[in-house]
Amino acid sequence: MSCTHLDEIQVTALPAEIAGCEECLKIGGWWVHLRMCQICGKIGCCDNSPNKHATAHFHETSHPIIRSAEPGEDWSWCYVDEIGFELG
Repeated sequence: MSCTHLDEIQVTALPAEIAGCEECLKIGGWWVHLRMCQICGKIGCCDNSPNKHATAHFHETSHPIIRSAEPGEDWSWCYVDEIGFELG
């Protein structure tokens, strides 16, 4: 099984600086881990965070692929195909 949405990826590199989850910063929330949408580059918080902004972004936009925005992690996740992978 593989991700069928790889052709939609437009953003692969993380920004040089990440202040945090964009939505949590706006509302004064907090996060556990950060994720980046690989379609538009939006930074959101993971599903272990109270607000789950990365998944909320998927539901709002249908952008299927996120990647970890944590230092030293290089994995991606496709919400639609429900599969994790690393880009070479």
